[in-house]
Amino acid sequence: MQVVFHCGVHGTDLYRMVKTLLQNRDWLLRNGIEPVTPNRHRDVFNEALAALDGGPATAEMEQVMLDAILESDDPHRIICSTPTFLGKAERALSLDGLYSTAGEKMAALANLFPGAEVEFFMALKNPATLIPFVLSQEGSGTYAEVMGGIDPESLRWAPAVRRILAALPGRRLVIWCHEDTSLIWPEVVRRIATMPSDVPLKAGLQILGDILHPDGIRMIRDAMAQETRLTIESRRRIFSAALQKHALPEQIEVELALPGWTQDTVDRITAAYDADIAEIAALPGVEFITP
Repeated sequence: MQVVFHCGVHGTDLYRMVKTLLQNRDWLLRNGIEPVTPNRHRDVFNEALAALDGGPATAEMEQVMLDAILESDDPHRIICSTPTFLGKAERALSLDGLYSTAGEKMAALANLFPGAEVEFFMALKNPATLIPFVLSQEGSGTYAEVMGGIDPESLRWAPAVRRILAALPGRRLVIWCHEDTSLIWPEVVRRIATMPSDVPLKAGLQILGDILHPDGIRMIRDAMAQETRLTIESRRRIFSAALQKHALPEQIEVELALPGWTQDTVDRITAAYDADIAEIAALPGVEFITP
């Protein structure tokens, strides 16, 4: 059995993966793939993680969990998606770096099903927008309280991903940039769901619907209908043209007004993020999805 954990990160998904997979549930179930909603797995996994304290589950415990979370009989691939796999949003930031405990948490998740082939999927987010997202969460403290003296420019993704790889030897790790999601969403969903390119993907435009004027969605549907053979490249070209013409500014622009930050601060953090992404994409053990 294959068990897939889609781990966010915070501020990248808003449960779109769960919603898209559920839209395609009929095809998935017919092909032995079951998406498991957070309300079905959350309490089961939390109880097991607490009991195991990072150790591996027994075969009996694995079966009890599967019986509790699955609705279909003997799927060969199950998919679980939620950013809370990596803990609370404010714990993404620490003096030890970005998501300093992610590797430990992901290894504990893998140990829930030691008899399975476990895979991990996650989108990365520019720290220049991740930090404001963390601060925007209900119950979050002030900038000074959340950052606790952390230099925002020290929050780098390359060391974070290296720590994750070290904690997950031999596990599949698929990564992409949140900023690219609108262009690559169908490929992300197909890869996590193992859906062939010739199978119609329902709700494949869902993420674009959140950031485009309705005219942009109509433009995409019209352009795609005119393609005699729609390829990944032609679809991305169509998406890009619609985004340039019909993107809703309030949905794609982030207001950054944090203490001590200037445009130069944002530019330096973004440049470091770009450098980290180039390094991560080349790391052995990482499957990187690019536009």
